[in-house]
Formats: sequence, C-alpha cells, structure tokens
Amino acid sequence: MGKKKTNIREIIDLKDMIKQSTELFGNCTAFKLKPNKEVNEYVEITYKQFDNEINCLGTALLDLGLKDETINVIGNNRYEWAVSYLAVVNGVGVVSPLDKSLKNDEIKSLVLRSKSKAFIFDGAYIETVKEIIAEGNTNVKYFICMDDIEEEGIIYYKDLVKKGQQILVKGNTDYADIEIDNEATKIILFTSGTTSQSKAVMLSHKNICSNIMDCRKILDVSEKDTILSFLPLHHTFECTAGFLLVIYSGATIAYCDGVKYLAKNINEYAISIMISVPILYENMYKKLMSTIKSSGKYETMQKAVSLFNALDAIGINTFSLRKKAFKDIYAKLSPNLRLFVAGAAAMDKEVVKGFNNLGVMFFQGYGLTETSPVLACESAKACRPGSVGKPLENCEVRIEDKNENGIGEIVVKAPYVMKGYYENPEATAEVLKDGWFYTGDLGYLDDDGYLYISGRKKTVIVLKNGKNIFPEELEALINELPYITESMVYGKPDKKDDYDICAKIVYDLNAFKEAFKEKDYDEKKIKKLIMKDIKKINKTLPAYKYVRDIIITTEPLIKTTTQKIKRHEELKLILNENK
Repeated sequence: MGKKKTNIREIIDLKDMIKQSTELFGNCTAFKLKPNKEVNEYVEITYKQFDNEINCLGTALLDLGLKDETINVIGNNRYEWAVSYLAVVNGVGVVSPLDKSLKNDEIKSLVLRSKSKAFIFDGAYIETVKEIIAEGNTNVKYFICMDDIEEEGIIYYKDLVKKGQQILVKGNTDYADIEIDNEATKIILFTSGTTSQSKAVMLSHKNICSNIMDCRKILDVSEKDTILSFLPLHHTFECTAGFLLVIYSGATIAYCDGVKYLAKNINEYAISIMISVPILYENMYKKLMSTIKSSGKYETMQKAVSLFNALDAIGINTFSLRKKAFKDIYAKLSPNLRLFVAGAAAMDKEVVKGFNNLGVMFFQGYGLTETSPVLACESAKACRPGSVGKPLENCEVRIEDKNENGIGEIVVKAPYVMKGYYENPEATAEVLKDGWFYTGDLGYLDDDGYLYISGRKKTVIVLKNGKNIFPEELEALINELPYITESMVYGKPDKKDDYDICAKIVYDLNAFKEAFKEKDYDEKKIKKLIMKDIKKINKTLPAYKYVRDIIITTEPLIKTTTQKIKRHEELKLILNENK
C-alpha cells in the first residue's frame, strides 16, 4: 500500500502529477480491467505499471518523429485511451481527443481541422481509418490501433509499447528528460455541436492541474476509493474529474461496460464514487424507487428516513446508520457506495434528497469545456439543494447584466480558464474580456455565495412583455412526473409575434401504464392524460409560464455524449414535422 496522502499536494504539470502519484501509490491499483464484459473476472494495473506504459508509449511516439505534433485519440473508455492521452500530453505534443459518437464525415473533418500527424484509435473505427487513408487528404502519417486488427498501413498499440520498452532498456531518456511548458497549449478539445460550428478549446497543463487541485480541496477522494468511469473520456468533465483527479488521488478506475451493465458494474467493482450526468441518476433513482415500492417496503423505508432526518436535525450524524438500515438496497448496488457527483445539467432536487436519504452523498457541480471544466461544486461543508455549490477556491464569479431577480450572465476569472479557441480569434474575443470569461450561462449568487444556474442565454425565451422563461426550470418540473423520461421546453411563434410555451415530452409506456392503472391506450388518450398532469403543474406557475401544448414520444431526444439536449436539432425536427 502506498503512503497515505494527508494534504493537497502541488503539481506543476501532468507529468509531475504522474511522477508523484507513482511515488505515493506505486503498488496501489490504478485500474481494474475486464477482458470480457460478460465475465466478472478482471485484472489489476498498478500505478507503477501505468507509469511504465506511459513512458514506453511516449518514447515510441517520439521515435516516430512526432515531437510537438498534434495527435488525435478516439475510442471507448479504456485503459489504452488513458495511456495514450498522458503519453502524448506529457512530452510528445498536443493531444486532441475526439467524440466517439461522431459520424465518419465529422471525424474526418475534425482530423483535418486539428492538423494531426497521428491518429490513435479503438478498433471500432477501422472503417473510418480506411476511408481517411483512401482519401489521403489529411496530415496523418501514422494510424495506431488500440486493438490487434490485421490491416495494411496500421501500427499496433502493443507493438509501439514493446518498441518503447526496448528503447528504454538501451538507456534512452529522451522522453523522461522533456520539460513541460505548463502554460503552452497541449490539449485541444472540440466542443459539442456540428463540425463546422464546434469550437476547439485550447488548454494547458496549468489549466488542468489547477482545476484538479481545487477540485480535490472539496472532494474527498483517496486510494481507498474505486470510481466507475461512465461518461465519455473525450469530454473534459470525465477526463478531468473521472480520470485525472482520480489518478492524482491514488484511487482506482473501473470502466463501465455500457448502460445496461451499469448496476452490475457498480456492484461487482464495489464502486464508492461515481461521476455522471443528471439523467442517469434520475433514471437510476426512478427504477430504484419502483423496485422498492413493488417489494412493499416503501412505507417502512419512509418511516426510517423520517427518523434519521429527525436525528440529523438535533445534531446526530446518521450517515453510517442509514447504510446499515438500507443494506438490502446497497446489496443491489455497492456496499461501499458513498458519493455521487453530477454535472453538465440541472439536477432534480427530489432525486438529490432521495439519494441523501439513503445515505449516499450527492454533490452537484458546474463548469464548461472552456474552464477545464469545474468552476463550482458542492461539498460536505457547502451543500445547498438547488445550487451547484460555491465557486472553487481560486475562481472569482460575478453576475453581469442582472434582471429584477438578480439573474444575469455568469462571468468568471480563474487559472483554469482556457487560452482561447484554436484558430478562432474572433470567437475568443467574444468570450474573453479583460481576463474574464463570459460563460453564456445565466444564474445568480445568493447572500452566502452559493451559485445557482438558471439556463443558457441562447435558450431563454423572451416574451413581448419582457418576461424571461428558462426552459430548464419548466423541464425540471415536467421531469418529476414518474413516467416522464425527459423533456424539452421551447417557444412556438404565435400570430401576435410572441411565443406559446410548448414541450416535447418523452414518456416510458410501462411507467405510464403503472401510473394510470389502465390497460389500453392510444396516442390521443396518452397525450390527453399527460396534458392533464401538465395543467396541474401550470397551476403552480404564473400564467405567462404555462405550457400550452405538448408533443409526446417514446423516442429519446437528440443529445450530446454527455446527455445534453441538442435543442437546435430538436427544434428543426419539430418544425419539419409540423410543415
């Protein structure tokens, strides 16, 4: 077992971070890897082994002549992705991870835009690679496959690692001797959106490392923890919080085998911490409550929760007692489960409260790709339902152009704010002004310094009477209905040059039938019953916020890989369907 870390330690760059983590946690498990998702067996990779493989791959990439070049990495969450990212960024050149969900043409476009000289890829992308090779219009010189696939013109990851090891054995220290300029652009991340519209965020080691250290000050993560990596690694939320912060802290990473294996993976890896997006936790909670109700134990659970809440109110901490009382629930999840962290969108307050009641701490955070990404997060000492916590220690926040309710644009200054947008000075100038980053998000700070997010400037619906409607606020209310999976609120132009507030609603048919206790439905009847519940929600709101019409579907909304709704694409779809 490595030395126990007692203080937040200073790291100047990611190479320094790996060096320190290897010294502190060398024999600890860095990764639990499963060769076959259908089998519960896994192998363990120590911090020393991880460090060695990074050095081997980095040495081999230098030997290929890739010093200071940009290298793309694409694939599912896996160990080879983690090694590739750090091997590139810690001495070779600039790493540019790509969204694994993109279509072939979009991937090819981003390869061109990033001017990469090497393309490290998961075997699932072999057809894309074959197209890139056949077209021959990119700068890519080397295609490196994480899997053993017999294909001409492909270098195998394993072969490169072996080659690097052979070079190191001969005493070559070129890779180890490279000094990192921690303020230079070493990471290029493409934001979600269409390929032509997406911006490329430029980040440095200093950006990422300062964010890791500030996050660790409020999140208790140690070598005792095992984290389930679920969100795509190309996204900076997962990359910083679910990968790099974990390695900094000496904890263990296990990769999720897919959504349908989620509960199984949490259980078999004895997961203690999970970092994900609200929709996953909300669906998990709904299924959990449904299971408890069908077992006939819901009333008993509620009585126990009331007792624990009363004890907490008089200063008795019931966290450990809750875990013992609800051991049957934890048997289906993980006995070690203690912390959920959510980001990327607003979280249903009732779900947060529900998990807290069961003895799982639930923290919400807020950030953007442009800020490495975390700007604010709840903690054990600063937790307030509805907020995203307080800004991180080295983050200044101000609210600009406030309305009568104190809501305005969130503007920040922090060492984790990006260097700018790659080859886009105009877009950079729009958001970076006098050292402040204009997030495009709307929100407010309360008197105690807690930050609340209201929505995006681009999505707010402004009525003729000057009233602002934040779609996210109404969506949160709609999504509380037990049979609703997700929703999107939008403004439909009316004949008076104003807007009618409408919603596209995704419902679960089985949950719907359970809620209304009838067997036969047609779509017209389903819509009528859902609208009846919407009208009940309307009664709790001022008239200008009333949802006037709905579209219903069982098909999921179009989303990014971090489960944010692609509102523009959904609106185009709605308009086309209504023509």
